[in-house]
Amino acid sequence: MHHSLPTEFLDSLSGAPGFNRESFVRAHKQVEAFTSLRFNPAKCHEGQLPFTDTRKVPWSRFGIYLPERPSFTIDPLFHAGTYYVQEASSMFLEQAVVQLTDPGKPLKVLDLCAAPGGKSTHLLSLLPPGSLLVSNEIIKTRVPILSQNLVKWGSVCSVVTNNDPKDFQRLGAFFDVILVDAPCSGSGLFRRDRSAIDEWSCEAVSLCSQRQQRILSDILPALVPGGLLIYSTCSYSVEEDEAISDWLMDHHSFLSAQISVDPSWGITASKSAKHGAYGYRFYPDHLMGEGFFLTALRAHAEFDGNEESDQSHKGSASIKGLVPARREEEDACKDYIRFSDDVRLWTWQDRLYLFSESLIRDLRFLQQQLYVRKAGVLAGSLAKSGFVPEHDLSMSAYLSSSVPRIALDLEQSLQYLRKATFPIEPGMKGWAIASYQQMPLGWMKCLPNRINNYYPTDWRILNK
Repeated sequence: MHHSLPTEFLDSLSGAPGFNRESFVRAHKQVEAFTSLRFNPAKCHEGQLPFTDTRKVPWSRFGIYLPERPSFTIDPLFHAGTYYVQEASSMFLEQAVVQLTDPGKPLKVLDLCAAPGGKSTHLLSLLPPGSLLVSNEIIKTRVPILSQNLVKWGSVCSVVTNNDPKDFQRLGAFFDVILVDAPCSGSGLFRRDRSAIDEWSCEAVSLCSQRQQRILSDILPALVPGGLLIYSTCSYSVEEDEAISDWLMDHHSFLSAQISVDPSWGITASKSAKHGAYGYRFYPDHLMGEGFFLTALRAHAEFDGNEESDQSHKGSASIKGLVPARREEEDACKDYIRFSDDVRLWTWQDRLYLFSESLIRDLRFLQQQLYVRKAGVLAGSLAKSGFVPEHDLSMSAYLSSSVPRIALDLEQSLQYLRKATFPIEPGMKGWAIASYQQMPLGWMKCLPNRINNYYPTDWRILNK
């Protein structure tokens, strides 16, 4: 079914910076959209990916365009976390982080509306060592896909929470950077989701704008003085974009932060009507990407989020729950884990976790104040038979190279990812890693006459 752009929608954009009605409409008549992805620099480099005739996404050192959209479901490297399929315009987040933060300073970062995890996985590739990323998802049913994508990325310094924005006021001024990729009217994705065109209205834009203001008001008390707020939408509407920048500067102590943009990228730099706040607009008739908007604002040094939030996490290290693993627990899993200087083993609810020792007070404080759904790398647990590893460990950078690996071909890998069984060479015994092109896919347990496939049931692919 053909969905033409409503006249009311086009008229509403007539004053938007960079909007060209004729070329904009023409771009939306094109059926084919661009396919782009980001590779995971912690696991591979671009040359290891199974794609040819690619082009670089100019504003991201990890982003590439593909000449056509393959079936990612049947690529084991996708399931191994070597790349994340993401719309190219969204990768502009990288420029805000790289240009506006100190690369030598560890940061506490909140991705407030994080599912399914595109921007969180991107942040994990960008943040300096020693940083902490909290990825929050308000909607409970979207937390599993967020956690799954973060597990695939393999980082130890991430925490997943399931909280309302207002809950973060309990933390006081805690985060150096807050990213709010806000729920919006979605007009920037009309080319990908034609049915959304029928749901657009000026009333919906106004409701989204009010919701965005409410979310921002709720979260700002958690930003430190001098901290960075990054706000983005996939909407073209000024009311949800530049007008929000003006609203923030009207009601809170912010300065607009400018991002340097290469003119060849095709990005439209804008300024808000009242305060001249810098914004960055992406139009599909100007560049290879869908509709997107991003602005960055720096809180004044005397910034106060304006709520009665005076919580402190001094002394919070005494909270019960997460405790250092005992020596016998460490000994039981030493053949499976590659420890680093700052990462150590912790026990929580009879399970073993890897987490940064320098960030443990922060994690305990978050556990005290928020609903933490995931923290660090779940390494495994101890049973009578010994250490039982978890899938998270197989995806992480802390998997020991001494763990036996079974190299699978493409068909065997797909069988493994379907959680099927298949014959392997005799002689292997105990826990082993199923791998494809040297990338771990997950655990298998080799028995005398068969293997047990320990790929997570909820993750298995159903494609035959």
